[in-house]
Formats: sequence, C-alpha cells, structure tokens
Amino acid sequence: MKVSVGVSNRHIHLTEKHFKLLFGEEATLHVRNPIHQPEQFAAEETVTIRTSKGKIEKVRIIGPLRSYTQVEISKTDAYLLGIDPPIRDSGDIDGSEAIIIEGPVGTVTLESGCIIANRHIHITPKQMKLYELEGLEEVHVQIQGEKGGILSHVFLKVSDDSYFELHLDTDDANAFQLHNGDIVTILEGKTDDI
Repeated sequence: MKVSVGVSNRHIHLTEKHFKLLFGEEATLHVRNPIHQPEQFAAEETVTIRTSKGKIEKVRIIGPLRSYTQVEISKTDAYLLGIDPPIRDSGDIDGSEAIIIEGPVGTVTLESGCIIANRHIHITPKQMKLYELEGLEEVHVQIQGEKGGILSHVFLKVSDDSYFELHLDTDDANAFQLHNGDIVTILEGKTDDI
C-alpha cells in the first residue's frame, strides 16, 4: 500500500512552563501554518538550541504546548552540536541527551530531552485493519527513484486521530532524495521477510 512522506526538520515541543520561561509570562504561541497531524501546527516562534560545542538557531516550535519538552534533531545536527542523542519514540526522553534552549527572554537547560526521532508512520486502528498490518510494530518501506531503496525499522504509530503519513528526518529524506508529499510503498509481510 502507498503512503505519503512528511519530512520533519529539526523542531521542539515545549511545556507551558518552559514556553513562559523562554518567551515571557504574557507570551502566547502563534500559528504559522497547520501541519497534517490533527490539531498540530508549526508556530511562528523559534528558539536557539546549543551545547558547549555548537548551536543551531531558528529551531521551530511545534504546537500546541505539551506535557513534556523535547528537542528532535537529525544525526547531522548532532554532529554540529557535538552530542550523541538516542533514537527514540516521541515522549521517550528519559536518559536522552542534555541540551540548552534559548528564547528571547530566558534559557532552559534540559538534563535530558534531545532525541533523534524514530522513523514512523502515523496510522489509525481502522487503517491497521484495512491494510492488514494488525500485530505488526514496524514495517519496511520501498522507495523508487535514482536513489531508491528500502527503509527498515519504520515503526507504526497508531492513534485514532492520525493523518496517514510516513515521517522521516532530513537525513533519511535526503539519503533517498525524498520530499514532502512524495509517495512510497509499505511492503507487506513481517519485517523479517527481507
């Protein structure tokens, strides 16, 4: 079955507490543009992330505010920052990399919270049944084109309000020359079939 690609650049999710520390008590998060996942959006506001070895400016906040603060970067970004974040599911931040977040009025230092996100497909339970993927936690994805190939360990992120989409970071997307909206194929069968 086919699925569209969403390329996820470095970004940050913030708690209300951390947002207020970075932007001020009276600040509010402003929608820049909606993204495909329901009720989520890219915000106008950005921050700087840094370590003792480097920094990256204009890291966009993804709203709405959450119950945890998490920085998602690529391996290429990690080299620039001189850190080695683990590959994790969103929200699985215990024991992940430390990072400093700078806003226009304040700074937040995270002892853990920086990850490289697992490649994953957002999918609903109904779609899991329709596409005969029930019982699977991950799949392979086939990519056509000059730099085509197969992506393994693509996790299925199941929730009732998902928009059906493959999420890749910029490193994975660039390796296969993929762009937002490109169409790829989920391979059928168990992940050990290849």
